[in-house]
Amino acid sequence: MTSVQELAIAGNSDVVIVRQQVRNRAQQVGLSLVDQTKLVTAASELARNALMYAGGGRVRIEVVNNGVRDGLRLDFTDEGPGIPDLDLALTDGWSTGGGLGLGLSGSRRLVDEFELESKTGEGTRVTVTKWAR
Repeated sequence: MTSVQELAIAGNSDVVIVRQQVRNRAQQVGLSLVDQTKLVTAASELARNALMYAGGGRVRIEVVNNGVRDGLRLDFTDEGPGIPDLDLALTDGWSTGGGLGLGLSGSRRLVDEFELESKTGEGTRVTVTKWAR
């Protein structure tokens, strides 16, 4: 098993591929079925966000180890318009796309580690990690 995989997110079919690859890798590192589902759900939301708000992006899927256990780190990047107010974007119920406003905040709750960086006019990077229990 190679430890790093990169995938483009340019269309709806790519979101499906991201979900499939994340599930496969999550199984390989020993995540429970519940944790697999949480990570796949977060990956789906983040991939869809990159597609919807930035016109696409990339995800880097990496097997990681913290010396005690294995995990999976997903690094989503795009070169879209960026997020002007990160605190507001992470507020439950806030959405610029007419959705439920649970994409970023919901994804943050589903994973063990969550990092969000964004610069207006330059793009966004979301890194999430889920550890095997």
